[in-house]
Amino acid sequence: MDISYLLVLQEFRNGPGSVFEKFFLKMSYLGEMNVVLAIMAIIYWCVSKEYGTYFLMGWSGSRVVNGLLKVAACVYRPWIRDVRVVPNEEALAEATGYSFPSGHSTNAAALYGGGMIRKEVNRMLRVTLGIIVALIAFSRNFLGVHTPQDVLVGVLTGLLVMWGIVKLLKWLEAHPEKDIAVMCTGIVIAVLVAIFAAVKPYPADYDAAGKLLVDGAKMAADTYKGVGWCMGFLIGWVLERRFIRFSTDVSMITRVTRLVPGLLAHYAVSLILVSLIKQSIPGAAGIVLSCFLQMFFVSFIYPWCLKHLENAR
Repeated sequence: MDISYLLVLQEFRNGPGSVFEKFFLKMSYLGEMNVVLAIMAIIYWCVSKEYGTYFLMGWSGSRVVNGLLKVAACVYRPWIRDVRVVPNEEALAEATGYSFPSGHSTNAAALYGGGMIRKEVNRMLRVTLGIIVALIAFSRNFLGVHTPQDVLVGVLTGLLVMWGIVKLLKWLEAHPEKDIAVMCTGIVIAVLVAIFAAVKPYPADYDAAGKLLVDGAKMAADTYKGVGWCMGFLIGWVLERRFIRFSTDVSMITRVTRLVPGLLAHYAVSLILVSLIKQSIPGAAGIVLSCFLQMFFVSFIYPWCLKHLENAR
């Protein structure tokens, strides 16, 4: 039934619905990892450290859960399950890992949905954020890269983790000394997920020509990314919290001056350093380390730079 639904959308997409294709590509783009992480970094550095911490912690945690579900279920992408499904070529480039649950939907639920569930946020903004989550999730169906259950579970995963992070951060307000315990618990969970992904057997199905349909080891890359991001955030968060303690309670000019160099440095790390590490250290170790450094830059290195440079003025 899920494939039939995708085929109906595909027929519409290739016919009168072609006018919506660019729109849903843009909506899907809003759920991409690099976009979501950049937005969270801006919030953390320039807008609200409190909200930035909430989003970064929730997103990195949701990516670990998403990665665990991916390698546990090992659900093939729709076009592998049925050759009649022909996804949009641009969307196909970002469709990595196993299909279930959708990473874009989890990203959307963590960032936009994370804002939606905060009761102190303006009601109109909460409604708008909810619409964005729904459109991003539907875009993955419309573009043919995910089934309905992929996006539904992706959204639920993100929202449940963000709800849990709300509770956790409230508890930490009453027990600030427990931050190291939270960090250690998160790292242990992330490492266990990485070990599970590394040692579990993966399905090995072949086509009529005897070619392996899906390489399970490659599909586990998304899981290792989540592990690296989670560990990078947790360690950076505790170090910043205990030794740096930068603030977003600054002037608008200071906020603006933080933005451009921060984003440029972030993209230099993401596009250059991450690629170099992956080339130098193949396999799971390179993926975990590169994503660790990517998130560690956001949560600790750039705040350290801000604190020292701004204090030197």
